[in-house]
Amino acid sequence: MARTSLPYLPADALAGAATEVITGDRGVITDGLSTGDDLAFLRPEENPCRPCSCSAMKAASPSAPGARAPSDQEPEKPMTETHRPPGLAHEAPSRPVKNKWALIGVAALLVVLTNAVVFVLPPLLPVIQAQYHLATVADTTWVYSVLTLGGGAGFILLPRFADVHGDRNTSVAAAAFLTVGALVPAVGDSYPTLLVGCALMGFGGAAQLLPLGFLRRNLGESGIPVGVAVLVIATGVGIVAGMIGGGFIVENLSLRSFFVILTAACAVTTVASYTTIPHAPPAERARRIGVLGTVWMIAWVAAILLTLTQGLVWGSAALIPLAAGIVGGIAWVRVERRSSSAVFDVALIKTPLVTASCLCIALFAAVNSAFLLLLSTYAQIASEALRPADAYGLGLSALDTAWLMVPFAVAFLVRCSVLDRALFNGRGVPVFVLGALISAAGLAWLAVAHDRPWHYLVGAAVMGVGCRIGYTASFTLVQMAVPEEKAGMAAGAAGTFMAVGFALGTSLVSVDLSASVVPVPGTGLEVAAKGLYGIGYGISGLLALLVVVTVLTSRARSGRWAEATAS
Repeated sequence: MARTSLPYLPADALAGAATEVITGDRGVITDGLSTGDDLAFLRPEENPCRPCSCSAMKAASPSAPGARAPSDQEPEKPMTETHRPPGLAHEAPSRPVKNKWALIGVAALLVVLTNAVVFVLPPLLPVIQAQYHLATVADTTWVYSVLTLGGGAGFILLPRFADVHGDRNTSVAAAAFLTVGALVPAVGDSYPTLLVGCALMGFGGAAQLLPLGFLRRNLGESGIPVGVAVLVIATGVGIVAGMIGGGFIVENLSLRSFFVILTAACAVTTVASYTTIPHAPPAERARRIGVLGTVWMIAWVAAILLTLTQGLVWGSAALIPLAAGIVGGIAWVRVERRSSSAVFDVALIKTPLVTASCLCIALFAAVNSAFLLLLSTYAQIASEALRPADAYGLGLSALDTAWLMVPFAVAFLVRCSVLDRALFNGRGVPVFVLGALISAAGLAWLAVAHDRPWHYLVGAAVMGVGCRIGYTASFTLVQMAVPEEKAGMAAGAAGTFMAVGFALGTSLVSVDLSASVVPVPGTGLEVAAKGLYGIGYGISGLLALLVVVTVLTSRARSGRWAEATAS
């Protein structure tokens, strides 16, 4: 295997990050969730520019007297099990970019726009129901379900297409899907065209993950931290911008006017992507993606997402697509493990580093969506509209409710270099635990204090810090586990888990808020009982604590595996 010349890196900069180390004369694999304290000596060939003065290592080389012949040495581990984490090596940009700030700007625009599209919808659901004369709330929720299903397919396909067909081609295609998706309901102005548009926009919404690939491939060694920072910061901004925009539209614009404006914004993003993202040969031009495996994966992921978004409406019937999705997913893993054209490298996904990071991002996404739904529901209920015994709520408009989320977005703007260094030094466990405990603290606060606006301002700020740490750790560690040419695949895997997590959090809170309802006199409507909100925040806090369980379990498993390998 050809190796590029790399400058010297201190051993602690490579500790515990899915790289090969030796203890005695046997190879041991560790992962980015380990502490790195037990790191012994790096093999000289893993850092060819470092002078080797260690006599023990020289004695172990094939040219030394008494050394084992190459044929007697242990075979090289496959790349899916061990390779140098690209985020820890000083990579030269494979595609030098003329104006990196313009490229970063387009990346931020893609992420903000796609997140705003998703989070602009909740405030618009009552308007959609009234304008299109929908009989039930269940009909309205199909808008969100279709958007989620389209997003699930996009998260699977688009990032991987960027690896195989090129970053600019895929980014332009994704932005075009967003543009056409916004144009269809703007022209059609009907509920069926709205559903078609939401499906297209959901698919194109996976564009938020593409910057992880094209920034990494164009910015060299800073590509991973910059790409993750842009994704996380712009996500927080996009969430709040979408909620504020939705509230503004409800109060000042028609639904059709909104989609016309959105079409123009998406068209501008398409042009900006074409003119700014460098056109270069695909990272894996010789690779192909199997059609059967891809369609199969989309089907079982869609079945699970459909259950999570429509389970409350369908009741026990939702168990059918859930069971089909789980069985289909298990069978897919078994088949794709042997496929030469898999959309995802199953062996890579099953490594402790990637598995734990993907599970954690799903849990943080579930916490995030649960928090947003609990806040927006409670804040918009007017206490004077309920009976005195049932009264609660802040009575805020959709726009005023969105302003309560501003501290959440501001917290996403804060970047801590200490935590970034910890991740790149292989100390992912403390970072995950810190993010989980901060999120749990914010949810514990809201469980007991959620009846004043300032309660939510404090809780949103704390939650923003916790989720920002969690997302940064998850996306960074997954990217560090793969070589540059598979950056899109890693982003797609993490994004798929994130989509499932968002749907899971929304589903859990919806079930919680439906457990006990009280009537709204004179309207025929019902709202959740006051005490259910504290329970909802408690459930969300447990999800945050599951992150701690996940990473500690992963580290224990990794340690046992390393001991078994060394023995």
